[in-house]
Amino acid sequence: MLVYPAAARNASCASAGCWCRDRVPRYPSDLSDEQWAVLEPRAVMAELTVAAGRPMVHDLRAMCDAVAYVVRNGIEWRALPADFPPWEAVYAFYERWNGRGLPLALIRRLREQLRVHQGRAAQPSACIVDSQIVKAADTVGKKTSGYHGGKKITGRGRHLAVDAEGWLLALVVTAASVSDRAGAKLLVIRLFDAFSTLKIMWADSGYDGAPLAAWIKATAAVSRRRS
Repeated sequence: MLVYPAAARNASCASAGCWCRDRVPRYPSDLSDEQWAVLEPRAVMAELTVAAGRPMVHDLRAMCDAVAYVVRNGIEWRALPADFPPWEAVYAFYERWNGRGLPLALIRRLREQLRVHQGRAAQPSACIVDSQIVKAADTVGKKTSGYHGGKKITGRGRHLAVDAEGWLLALVVTAASVSDRAGAKLLVIRLFDAFSTLKIMWADSGYDGAPLAAWIKATAAVSRRRS
């Protein structure tokens, strides 16, 4: 039995039997009208609808809401509620989107717009790095998880860099057994690949200042010569 039978009377999606175009936002993970007004312009979302092969017939906002529902609730693709597009179409959309690096491109465009709106340059000159240890489920393989002796946690480490406003610049995920300093080196490499404007980096004492700072300066010099 379908969950939202009232929606069928107003269905207008080009895919026969799908109600997604006329669905009403009803979940905490759904985009609000204000958020969609920022995302919808083609300058931000253009590549999402361009793909080789058969054109996408489902509503783009419904597709984005469906992906957000899966990510936020941690459910199986097959468990998507009936008012979203078919799970097979949503999964295929996500695979194409992620395989082309579009989530990162979307984050970059939104971050640049926010920075300019706040009176800053689109590209950051300073960043803050930190890490977080997260417990992993028992089903996570040993190749991607590890034991953190200090926090007595088996799981993964998240190594993040944000700008002065707190907007995400780069993220590296490692086993929890990888030290902050080693994770920071991986993070810095990713930062220098993405930004040529960085001049200042802040970190807490857990990063063992001088040795890591010397390594970062040497890596930055090599990166500048390549660019």
